[in-house]
Amino acid sequence: MSSFDKHDLSGFVGKHLVYTYDNGWNYEIYVKNASTLDYRIHSGIVGNRWVKDQHAYIVRVGESIYKISWTEPTGTDVSLIVNLGDRLFHGTIFFPRWVINNPEKTVCFQNDHIPLMESYREAGPAYPTEVIDEFATITFVRDCGANNDSVIDCAASELPENFPENLK
Repeated sequence: MSSFDKHDLSGFVGKHLVYTYDNGWNYEIYVKNASTLDYRIHSGIVGNRWVKDQHAYIVRVGESIYKISWTEPTGTDVSLIVNLGDRLFHGTIFFPRWVINNPEKTVCFQNDHIPLMESYREAGPAYPTEVIDEFATITFVRDCGANNDSVIDCAASELPENFPENLK
C-alpha cells in the first residue's frame, strides 16, 4: 500500500517547468490542470513549436513523481516521468517517420494548424518510428496556478534572451 494519495495531483497541477534533455534539447511544459498541458519547444529537431490545451493523461506514481502521456495530432506519442524531488525528467518521444523526415512542417503554433497536422499524419509515413529515450534535468520550476493561459503564450523565439531567469 502506498504512503501517498495516487489521485492527488495538487502538488503538480499549475507547475511550470523548463528542462533540458541530456542530448541538449530544451523543452518547457505547464501543467494546466489534471488533464491538460501547454508546452513550448526551445531547441531540438522541432524547436520553436508550441502547443496549448494538449489533452494528456496525468498520474501520480510517487511522493513527488508524476507521469504525463499524450498523442499529438502529428501522430507523435510522448510519455514523461517528472521527479520534482530530484529535479529529474525521463522522456520517451515516439516520432512518426514523417516528422523525422520533415520536422520543419511541425514548427508552428500547432493549435492554428491541427487539420494540417492531421493531414500530414495521415499521409505519413508513420514507420519506422524514431524513438527518443532520454533523461533531462529540470532547470526551472514555478507554480502558476491552474488554467493560467498566460504561462505559455508565444513561440520560444519571441521570449526575452534571459528566459526563464526573468520570471523569478
